[in-house]
Amino acid sequence: MLSRRTLTMSGIGALIAGGALARAWAAGGPAAKFEITKTPEEWKKILTPAQYGVLRDHGTERPFTSPYDKLYEPGIYNCAGCDLPLFSSETKYDSKTGWPSFWKPLDNALGTKDDRTLFMLRIEYHCRRCGGHQGHVFEDGPKPTGLRYCNNGVALKFVPKAKTPS
Repeated sequence: MLSRRTLTMSGIGALIAGGALARAWAAGGPAAKFEITKTPEEWKKILTPAQYGVLRDHGTERPFTSPYDKLYEPGIYNCAGCDLPLFSSETKYDSKTGWPSFWKPLDNALGTKDDRTLFMLRIEYHCRRCGGHQGHVFEDGPKPTGLRYCNNGVALKFVPKAKTPS
């Protein structure tokens, strides 16, 4: 006969296992291969806790907290994990969502996959070189693409365009 404690512990175990499977699935699963791979300990040595939470654990920063949300200087936005150029400032716009948003990534910069967390289907995008989670892409952006790449600011590193001497 099963006791209430056994049933409760079994239920908790199933929730934990299910959560771990869901996170692995949302993260691309164990089969995802990238040019740059590191152990969690190695990533933690080079990333801040906020960067690790977004890039490696697929977290989301709070809206309106990134200084990149309102930055419109000329330059390139690189992956904070591996420094791969991802977006040009020429495709950045104010989506009024509280996150840096772009209507087009640089060529060969991103990978995508289905994200079925939060009981809905979204398209997650990540750095194609290190797999670092960047954000989600939506079909409510401006022309010419109609796309909004909604990025976590902590997942980016801005490199200003070099100014030429006058």
